[in-house]
Order: sequence, then structure tokens, then C-alpha cells
Amino acid sequence: MSALSAKLWLVRHAQPLVDAGLCYGALDAPACPAKTQQVAQQLALALPQKAQVTTSPLLRCTQLAQALLALRPDLHLLADARLREMDFGAWEGRAWDSIAAADMAAWTADFAHHAPGGGESVAALMARVAQIWDEAGDEARTGTCATKQPRLWITHAGVMRATQLMAQGQRHITQAAQWPAGHIDFGQRLEFALLQPGIVKK
Repeated sequence: MSALSAKLWLVRHAQPLVDAGLCYGALDAPACPAKTQQVAQQLALALPQKAQVTTSPLLRCTQLAQALLALRPDLHLLADARLREMDFGAWEGRAWDSIAAADMAAWTADFAHHAPGGGESVAALMARVAQIWDEAGDEARTGTCATKQPRLWITHAGVMRATQLMAQGQRHITQAAQWPAGHIDFGQRLEFALLQPGIVKK
């Protein structure tokens, strides 16, 4: 198997049409059409032939997937709910600075298992990302030629940070300080090696 066939690319959706400072994890907000098209054009030029594309089912990601598919009809597209952003429950659609300090402190005190806003915990997010990460690795290692094609996940910043941890062999965290802190831009792509540790920022 070639090194290329063991690659996994993750790309964040284009800029969503929401107010700055808004919590919008599971909120199904659309993305800017012009920005989406720009990201799709960049991906269409970069992706190898017949790459497998899996998208979060949230609108800001499916917009990008459909725009990419229009430019690259050779690509195979699937949707997978495991690639959706973390669900912040009652915090969804609220400004981050309107959330009570005590509520934020409760999350920080039990960062892995507390479900902010009654939504989803970081541990739950990491568990579903670990599942799809492991499946991709198993397919790259043992699957048919079709399943060994390079693959792209169209997803969200939370999933991308969780995948960074997977690539480093870290499946569980206990403190907020362990969560990857680097900024991930809209439309930014990260590249991983499925069969060996590593990450390359693009």
C-alpha cells in the first residue's frame, strides 16, 4: 500500500452565517456560499482521484461537500453523524459571554465528563471520533483497494482537535489544558497518517 493511500485529510467548513461570539456547536447554521465555493475549489485541485469524502450531516459541512462534488464528480460521498460538532445543549445559539461563570467553571472542573448546557461531554465527543478514526485505520490496513483510497472528512473544529489527540495516541483527557489549543481557521485542512502517528498543518 502506498503512503498516499494511508492519508486522512480533515477540513473545517467555511465561515458560518452566525454572529461573532455565538455558541453554535450543534446549531445547524448555513455557511457563507462564496466562502464555501472558495474552499471547495481549493479542495478540488488538491484531492487525489477517487478519494473518499465523508461529511458531517450539519448544513455548513454538507454545503461544502455538495460544492466539492459538483467540481469533482469522481469523488465518493458519504455522511456520518460521528463527524458532527459537539452539542452544547441549552448553550446553543447563545453568546459565549452570556453564559454564567459558574456554568463555565462547572465544565472546567470536570472537563471530560461534564456536559455543557446539558448537551454532550468531551468524553462522548472523543469516543465517537475514536470510533470512526479506528475504522478508517482498519480499512487502510486491511481493506480492499477501494477502501484504501485517500480520504477526506468535512467536519468541525471540535472533531479536528479530537482527531489531533487520536493521532498522538491520546484517547482520554481529564483537564481543559490537555485539549488542543491551536486555532483552526474556517476552511483549514489538517493531514494525518492513518498508519503511523503524525500531523501536518496545511
